Amino acid sequence: MGADLSQFEKKIGFHFKNKELLKTAFIHRSYLNEHKDCELDHNERLEFLGDAVLELVTTDFLFNKYKDKPEGELTLYRAALVNANTCSALASELGVNEMLFLSRGESKDVGRARQIILANAYEAIVGAIYLDQGYESARVFIEKFLLSKAEEIINKSMSEDYKSDFQKKAQEILNITPSYKLVSDSGPDHDKIFTVGLFLQKEQIATGEGKSKQEAEQEAARKGLAVKKWEKK
Repeated sequence: MGADLSQFEKKIGFHFKNKELLKTAFIHRSYLNEHKDCELDHNERLEFLGDAVLELVTTDFLFNKYKDKPEGELTLYRAALVNANTCSALASELGVNEMLFLSRGESKDVGRARQIILANAYEAIVGAIYLDQGYESARVFIEKFLLSKAEEIINKSMSEDYKSDFQKKAQEILNITPSYKLVSDSGPDHDKIFTVGLFLQKEQIATGEGKSKQEAEQEAARKGLAVKKWEKK
């Protein structure tokens, strides 16, 4: 855990004045529970800041790129670009997984929980760049690794509406309209993780996690399609 920072700097094309900012971006809260002597904090404050910077840069980009699109569509596009699935995929491409400082327990988890940790680390990196080098450098980083793929990500997201697909199948095959219920939420107010259950009448088919209820519902529907073997061929 916690590979060479200089190699990561080379990969992203940014050299930090304050290396501790970058290292902090990789520190998960769980790591500090097992390493009381660590002099750095976990990455949640950086993630809070980076989330806001990411949203602003992405909103500005979409506003200028899609001049004919109404607010509702732009909101959907932004959600596709800044959700946990997209951010965790970008983090994986950058090799963030090998950079993380995690507890022994968290380091073994490779499922949805790891995806969310990676997404949060990506936002923390954005926050670290913003603090170290300012808004313009953060914008360049976001454009280089995320917004350069905007059309591809948006098109893929628009074609993957798992909730609609599951509802169509459930109504067509079972004549039942599915429902979603919040099972739990955890984490601080600015960084909640929502767990949502997908139900066909009283039967729970699957659960999904996400950084918003909508994202958790989509994840539950995606799993539900697999459980019922209703995926598109």
